[in-house]
Amino acid sequence: MESMAKSAKLRYNMWFKMANAHGFIEKFPEKFETVVGERGLRPSGGQKQRLAIARSLLMNPSVLLLDEATSAIDAESEYLVQEAMDSLMNGRTVLIIAHRLSTVKNANNVAVICDGQIAESGTHEQLLTQDGIYTALVMRQLQ
Repeated sequence: MESMAKSAKLRYNMWFKMANAHGFIEKFPEKFETVVGERGLRPSGGQKQRLAIARSLLMNPSVLLLDEATSAIDAESEYLVQEAMDSLMNGRTVLIIAHRLSTVKNANNVAVICDGQIAESGTHEQLLTQDGIYTALVMRQLQ
């Protein structure tokens, strides 16, 4: 029984490390036993998102929907969250809804939706060569 508990703990630690959450959790007063939320410790926006990614990794879904996963975080947190999302997306179908193009840059297929219709579709590189809506969005975000 003890080895099963140890094995589960090792798996959990692995998921939290993949989500780039392990480091800040270790700094919490009670580490993994710390209560978070309204009645407990209040993690930052980036920490909340990395905790959500860790929970998703624990659930191991075959299909995953990420809606604005990096919308409310700073650039450094976005980098850590993006790394965690890359781990999460590996080997599963993922639908990402995003306004930050850095979130979808590495996707197999990007669909640009305009007025409720798919206006453009392709990889990041393919869409940049079309000089359309996607290119305009990329240029706007680079300014």
